[in-house]
Amino acid sequence: MTENSGQSRTAILHMNMSEFWSGDLGLTLVSISLIILIFVLFPLHQVGLSGRFFFDLLMVTLMISGALVVKQRRIVTILTIATVVIGACVLWVSRLYPTPFVRPFNSALSIIVPLLYVRIVLLVMFRQGPVSWSRIQGGVCAYLLIGMSWASAFDLVEQLHHGAFRFVTDPTNMEELSGKLTYFSFATLTTVGFGDVLPVYPFARSLAIAEAIVGQLFPAILIGALVAMAMAARPKT
Repeated sequence: MTENSGQSRTAILHMNMSEFWSGDLGLTLVSISLIILIFVLFPLHQVGLSGRFFFDLLMVTLMISGALVVKQRRIVTILTIATVVIGACVLWVSRLYPTPFVRPFNSALSIIVPLLYVRIVLLVMFRQGPVSWSRIQGGVCAYLLIGMSWASAFDLVEQLHHGAFRFVTDPTNMEELSGKLTYFSFATLTTVGFGDVLPVYPFARSLAIAEAIVGQLFPAILIGALVAMAMAARPKT
């Protein structure tokens, strides 16, 4: 009896999470969290604005629930959730104890975890159903997460090869470095390129070129996929 009631609660929880992600609410919360993280907390963290822990925790919770909902093999779900949790723990440890070992390890995980988020968002986004506002939000979320992943890659390159990037004003600490490289990442992803941050190390230049290419191809491919879904969902006459 107890086992049956436990299975019933699990089934109800899974159904509620599925309904949460099938509507607009799940991807709306992810979009709002990313926008606040990237455009508010990242730039203003250097002047003492706090609150990132809450949004990091919210993102981890949302992505774990998304991983549980999407259709994939059980082992993939377990590995995804484990990587997300480990990445979050290492991120918070690196802020408390920014040692020379922890920071590069955190940067490496911070490359992988946003890409796992991209995978979860795209799996939720391309589930069966009509093309809705939530699918457009999913594309925006994936695009922002790609920029965050590349920012961590730039951060790792700078840590492993100091001087890989040239700045108009050199960062005075690691938080300021991360902020400048996040700014550079999105400037490169959107091919704006203001020129106040320059990659001078060959591998850093290769990463910047790759990000600029992805920044142009990803929206085009995504829009094409959404249009194809919309055309396929139209009733045939």
